[in-house]
Amino acid sequence: MPKFLFVILCLLVCSLTACSLFMPRDAVKPKNTENVCAIFKEKTAWYQASLNSYKKWGVPVPVQMAIMHQESHFVSDAQPPSGTLLGFIPWFTASSAYGYPQSKDETWHDYQRKTGNTFAQRDNFSDACDFVGWYSHTSYKKLGISKTDAKNLYLAYHEGHSGFQNKSYLQKPWLVGVSGKVAQRAELFKQQLATCNLISAAQ
Repeated sequence: MPKFLFVILCLLVCSLTACSLFMPRDAVKPKNTENVCAIFKEKTAWYQASLNSYKKWGVPVPVQMAIMHQESHFVSDAQPPSGTLLGFIPWFTASSAYGYPQSKDETWHDYQRKTGNTFAQRDNFSDACDFVGWYSHTSYKKLGISKTDAKNLYLAYHEGHSGFQNKSYLQKPWLVGVSGKVAQRAELFKQQLATCNLISAAQ
């Protein structure tokens, strides 16, 4: 192997190793995303973050977690797949949705402006919890959706408040199905939380 290729290979390996070593622990996807107790036992800061959001906005922890499970599966830098030009040329990402909550740029900026959380980041779990709580609280105020109604909170989350009012989801049977799964997961997470050695008020 030519010497310069060996040097480049070594630099690449070192770079990848450094990225792994210095990646914040809480930015790593949980090992078990199907059990909320396992998630919080692995990432205790996440439980506190979701509990803080619950106390602030009144949206139960299982509902927050079910929405983010659906949106990003708890991948900190999740984003929609890139589109293609002519069916095969890599092109721009179709949406600006990003991070744990998969919030679009304009919605995130609206959240930052209205809450004063100017430096909030979508790949920060605590900020993501606060965002989901804020958005769901807004859905409650604007649309009268109960904060425990994971199905309709998710429909409003996905379609936006105007879209929900116009019942745009009725034209998307697949989305109605997904919202039902979010509701089922919220109930499952609630049941799981009841078995954890965690604060019961979060349920």
